[in-house]
Amino acid sequence: MIDISFWQLVLTFSAIIAAVASFIFSSKSRKATTVKLQGLYSARTNMCMGVMLIIIAIVQLVLFEGSTIRMIVGTVFLLLGLFNLFAGIRNHSAFNRMTEQGELPRK
Repeated sequence: MIDISFWQLVLTFSAIIAAVASFIFSSKSRKATTVKLQGLYSARTNMCMGVMLIIIAIVQLVLFEGSTIRMIVGTVFLLLGLFNLFAGIRNHSAFNRMTEQGELPRK
């Protein structure tokens, strides 16, 4: 049987990886030269941040004793994470469909 500390370690590293990916995509978004690239990187930032919030919510809801405050915080993180994830997926598909003619240079 797998120990709970193993899951804590896996979830912690997963959250750190998602946070680093979010930072990288956010930096790329600010340096993008076209609107399409800026939108794609922003959508990827949203997806990574959503995954990070979902992982934090899982840690709060599953790995620790259940107190009312912890359950409320975990639920809020879960809802925010799901919203960010789905908004990022939707925006990514919208910017992915943009044609090359519709691209505008970033000012």
